[in-house]
Amino acid sequence: MKRLLGAVQFLTILPVRGSTAAPGASAVWFPLVGAAVGASAGMVLLAARQALPPGVAAGLALAWLILITGGLHEDGLADVADALRAGRTRARMLEILKDSRIGAHGALALLLSVGLRWQAISSLAVHPVAALAAAAALSRAALIAVAFWTEPAGDGLGRGFRASLTAPATGFAFLQGVAAAMLCGPRAAAWLLALALVVAAAARAYFTRRLGGVTGDCLGAVCQVCETGFLLVLTCPYCI
Repeated sequence: MKRLLGAVQFLTILPVRGSTAAPGASAVWFPLVGAAVGASAGMVLLAARQALPPGVAAGLALAWLILITGGLHEDGLADVADALRAGRTRARMLEILKDSRIGAHGALALLLSVGLRWQAISSLAVHPVAALAAAAALSRAALIAVAFWTEPAGDGLGRGFRASLTAPATGFAFLQGVAAAMLCGPRAAAWLLALALVVAAAARAYFTRRLGGVTGDCLGAVCQVCETGFLLVLTCPYCI
């Protein structure tokens, strides 16, 4: 129960009473909590569609998704976009990742992420609850996989997260992500899993080369890229 509460506390803004486990230990339930968050956004979309145009309903569903998660992974994406520019030293990039301010590249990354997800949510080819639950769950499973298989960089949240993350927790989290993907059907699940593996492998290679490992912001960026990609896949009739 402490691990589940820890996952809720880390991934959402919902108030949690009582003691919780460390984020790495709580990661075993990240996909489950992600699925619940995504499903809630799907229900917002279904409800909003009853009275509003599809685009507006999709905007409200995305707004709910960002609100309930506190923009946690959006922040990571923006920081990575600002930091990892060509020509910068590793020390300088790690320094920028610690800066809470958002620059031009971070703002552009957020605009792209929000815009693509907004359009994708308004054009989903599968049931919205299943699609959003699968995208949110599997993206968090990918985050955990990258954290487990990549050395941490710097001395921030990413290092502490990796220190308490175990192989059994990683494996169980991945299975949850697979189960969530199956909600969209076997063909769609195959596409989603293939994309998750490609993004995870590419992220591991890229961050290892540029930073020597991953930080908490890097993991948040992985989650955002995966979630956006999954939603785009779920708009494509050929992938369903």
